[in-house]
Amino acid sequence: MNRRTFLQAAPVGIGLSYLSSNLLAQNENGTARHPLLATQNPIIIRGRDAAMGVLKPNAKDLEHGLNLHAESIVFDSYGFAPRASVDGDALAKLDAAHASDVEFGEARINMSMIRPATEPKEREEFQEAFRCAGVTCIFQNAGEEGQAVPRLLQRLARFTFLTDMQRDVLVRASLPVDIENAKKAGKHCLYLTGNGTPLPQTWITVQEELAYVQYFFQLGIRMMHLTYNRRNMLADGCAETANGGLSDFGRAAIAEMNRVGVIVDVAHTGWRSSREAAEASTKPMVASHTACNAINEHIRAKPDDVIKAICDTGGLVGICLIPNFLGGSGDISRLLDHIDYVVKKFGIDHVAIGTDVAHTSQHAAEENKKVPKRPRSRSRFAALWPSGSLGGNWPGRATLAWTNWPLITVGLVQRGYSDEEIQKIIGGNVMRVCKEVLPEELQSLNG
Repeated sequence: MNRRTFLQAAPVGIGLSYLSSNLLAQNENGTARHPLLATQNPIIIRGRDAAMGVLKPNAKDLEHGLNLHAESIVFDSYGFAPRASVDGDALAKLDAAHASDVEFGEARINMSMIRPATEPKEREEFQEAFRCAGVTCIFQNAGEEGQAVPRLLQRLARFTFLTDMQRDVLVRASLPVDIENAKKAGKHCLYLTGNGTPLPQTWITVQEELAYVQYFFQLGIRMMHLTYNRRNMLADGCAETANGGLSDFGRAAIAEMNRVGVIVDVAHTGWRSSREAAEASTKPMVASHTACNAINEHIRAKPDDVIKAICDTGGLVGICLIPNFLGGSGDISRLLDHIDYVVKKFGIDHVAIGTDVAHTSQHAAEENKKVPKRPRSRSRFAALWPSGSLGGNWPGRATLAWTNWPLITVGLVQRGYSDEEIQKIIGGNVMRVCKEVLPEELQSLNG
């Protein structure tokens, strides 16, 4: 029995644990497994079983979706590279040495981000998660929330190190052509974004204050948030009750981002500020990881007038994989509902998928057991998550695993999208925006 016959003979809705170990095991004629489903990782299998139970694709749609996904540039419009487990013993020693909360927290974050570069088992897990997700590139969060330059540099340094130490499989892209070349070479890559606009905060002149936008562009940052959830000197964040608009300084910052070639991102920005940012921007801008407020009212979703303003710039909205933001069933079918809404209301060229989630190593639970419990600290100032906006019981959460990217493509096939339309949604639209925002002097370097 050949691979096509085997796939077509599979029962509708069969669990992916069966698919991984049997359906796509080496067939009688020696054909190889489909790499997108070949795994023994229990976390990946659990998520895919859950998603298959919701989608229940027939064999034809499953095969078509997987093959289309494998041959396409898949670009996560905002996400996180697979997270490693921590070194539990090292954290226990830090605790015994009375490390401060900041020192302890930074060590933990550092381990989760860079251990794939230094620990063989985490490197193997990292690469398997990327392979199973079939993701070409992630617009990687490489800057912690806020404007402080030293804080933003920490995460940028970590992902620079991560890519430098895995050059055989992972590229730190500087231009969209690097992403295209990575796909051709069978590699994956990160395109870097910051969770804030870097500012020295000396407030001498506007020009001096915005100089770091170009510096960070030169360091590889290609997209910046105007705000996180709180108000800052540029605009109001999405959790501020005042819903104030863009400041004069915010308009100057957008002009500088447009000039330098940084994509303006309003994913965490308030509705009025987001709309005014779109009116101010002369280049395509984005809400890289959000949802449609018309489907589910949430501070992190965007209403129709804001989405339209973003689309009018030539930009896009990336639909995230967070159940609270999606609402309803909070599963992969609900994600597809939000995508459908943007396509039908605003057009196929203006939607992407910005997962805002990460695969977590199967070794994490074991290592976390070694880490001593520390007193709970107060919430960070930047957080500002109003009661009810996070948390809750979402039984369908597992269907939204980051490694389920191929099944999102299968779901789009089921919804009747053409191959060309699907390729725009899963990566093409993000690539277009990245190219159009580049400054003129770099356009020739991008091929």
